[in-house]
Amino acid sequence: MIIRRISLPLLFALALAGCANGGSGDSAGAPAGLPSSAPAAASAVPSQDPGTAEPSAGGTRTVTGTIIAGVEPGCLLLEDLLLIINDPEQQSAAKVGATVTVTGRVEQGMMTTCMQGTPFIVTTLRAK
Repeated sequence: MIIRRISLPLLFALALAGCANGGSGDSAGAPAGLPSSAPAAASAVPSQDPGTAEPSAGGTRTVTGTIIAGVEPGCLLLEDLLLIINDPEQQSAAKVGATVTVTGRVEQGMMTTCMQGTPFIVTTLRAK
């Protein structure tokens, strides 16, 4: 009986330690042989406008590129930015494969269900 009381917490602690280890540098949870993130096609790599690569004093940023799909349904990415679009008209123009110029601000602490990208609150979206 004493052995069971000691063994169960010990096994539990070892199991937690094994989960926290993360393995040999591979992405946790990714099956062997599969990439940990979906590679983006060369045409899907957006570029920033030359004059607006750095955020302005107000924290706004303008980025131009092609929208790609995130790994979760309904998630749209532009570069490493997760597009948060509240305007229905802008949402209809924001489709996977569309080349757009977006202006907005990064919202570092925002929680999302998309599991990737830095949340970016879009204020304007212009399709090309």
